[in-house]
Amino acid sequence: MTLGQKVEMDNQTVITEFILLGFGDLPELQTLLFLVFLLIYVVTVAGNLLIVVLVVTDPHLHSPMYFFLANLSCVETCYSSTILPRLLTCLLTGDRTISISRCIAQLYWFALLACTECYLLAAMSYDRYLAICKPLRYSVLMNGRSCLRLATGSWLWAFVASTTGICLMSQLTFCGLGEIDHFFCDLNPLIKRACHGTELITRLSFILTSIGVPFPFLLTLASYICIISTILRIPSDTGKQKAFSTCSSHLTVVTLFYGTITIVYIIPDTDTLRDLNKVFSVFYTVLTPLANPLIYSLRNKEVRQALRKITHKL
Repeated sequence: MTLGQKVEMDNQTVITEFILLGFGDLPELQTLLFLVFLLIYVVTVAGNLLIVVLVVTDPHLHSPMYFFLANLSCVETCYSSTILPRLLTCLLTGDRTISISRCIAQLYWFALLACTECYLLAAMSYDRYLAICKPLRYSVLMNGRSCLRLATGSWLWAFVASTTGICLMSQLTFCGLGEIDHFFCDLNPLIKRACHGTELITRLSFILTSIGVPFPFLLTLASYICIISTILRIPSDTGKQKAFSTCSSHLTVVTLFYGTITIVYIIPDTDTLRDLNKVFSVFYTVLTPLANPLIYSLRNKEVRQALRKITHKL
């Protein structure tokens, strides 16, 4: 398989295309994997867009909680569309090549949307903290302006962080075989294929990750510690059950997202984990966007009621 145009520079072969190895050479599983990921993609996009439509059209869902949920659904739709269409093309046609420019573009959108999701999940946990722990001040602290600021801040920080990193990444040249042992263009595999000059991008990515990931994670963790502590002090079992049901769906998404992303990016890279990283990556790139609409539509009473209303109107 050709890697496209190659030129010699400093006694190294500079490449213009990568080969995404994906899930390996398993021809007997390609059709099955294609059908599975196609089904996941269709359900993910349809489910998340449905949530956005319900939140926009139903006045009963015009609250901070559902405002953030609609934002999260937009992120999940774009997030899934950044990864899965290229993976489906590889599985269907067997063509695993991707140009460097498209690879970097995929990395950019992946980083932008993943970072935005981190902060939106933190904003949602803060919203639940105020609703459960500070109910008397909730309407004052979580008003329309506050919601807009939190959502805008999530997108802006993600934009600044990802754009800065990609500007440096686009200056690199890449050498060697050009094979990436992954199903999408992730940061670490790309850095490993760079010819030279990776010190700055490595340090910058470490700094941005150290600032961008722990802060929303710790805020989310602190919020749920306070929430659980408050719920346990509620004397009524009915009150406890109602409070837990309010935040359990969000906590499920948070656990799935942060748990798998921590394994991939924070735990040291070893031969054993390297083979499992692609499996864990499926969780936060493919299954988390799928889990969002399923969890919120199946476990949320207000969303189900809004769905019934729009169904009866059709």
